[in-house]
Amino acid sequence: MTSGGAGESRGAYGDDKLDFALANPGQIVATIAASRARSRRRFRLIFGLTWLILVGGLVLSLALSGKVDPGFISTWGPSIIGAVPLTLFVSVASIALAVVLALLGALGRLSRNPVIYGIATLYVSLVRGTPLIVQIIFVYLALPQFGIVIDALWSGIFALGFNYGAYLTEIFRAGVEAIPRGQREAAAALGMQERDIMRRVILPQAIRIVTPAIGNDFISMTKDSALVSYVTIEEVFWNAQNAGNQTFRNFEALSIAAAIYWVMTIILSLGQERLEKRMAESDVRV
Repeated sequence: MTSGGAGESRGAYGDDKLDFALANPGQIVATIAASRARSRRRFRLIFGLTWLILVGGLVLSLALSGKVDPGFISTWGPSIIGAVPLTLFVSVASIALAVVLALLGALGRLSRNPVIYGIATLYVSLVRGTPLIVQIIFVYLALPQFGIVIDALWSGIFALGFNYGAYLTEIFRAGVEAIPRGQREAAAALGMQERDIMRRVILPQAIRIVTPAIGNDFISMTKDSALVSYVTIEEVFWNAQNAGNQTFRNFEALSIAAAIYWVMTIILSLGQERLEKRMAESDVRV
């Protein structure tokens, strides 16, 4: 009798919870959302503390080692940090050139014209088959032998953009091919010319698909921009190397440069993550 009564009370309690859930769905959803928000905040807090402990411990151990000169950091740090705008300019200009070359290269790779297809595939093969540092020095030192003299800054930008354009070509090509064929056929059925189909239907969607990849390559290019120091462009790495050579404090100089690149990468990665979230939200709304 007792167990039956307990079972009935548990059943009644369960029915009460079900009735409450059905009567207050908004409150249930709000409770679940609040719980997930607390979980995310806890995760971020532990994540941040982990970074703080590890990085702080490393910095403290270096400071206590007696091998690091704080005076060098205060003297040469501003000079190295002052080269950040030039580094960003080189990266932005190079990725802009790379996007243009990639768009042309992708269209060439998709072309039915054997000459255009051959030029595009040769460009991709040649660039991907040679080291980036060789390409940078080739543009700066080898082309003048044929009367083609390019300023150091623009030769570095051209070489970076030319290199990354080849890799982005394949990304752009994949983005174009990811658009369902039915959309092209539907546009053609409406009487649109092939050029208009590509410009108004295919490319806008393809660019949206490849935007995250462009962001990744921009972050990589920010680090690879250090290679243009070999053609005397006074960006972050050039200034750090110059300071280290003058004072024989290469550890401090290169550590500052590494920290600058690291911070820039973190900021750019956060920006890219935010952009991808906004794009995902817009896709959901659509």
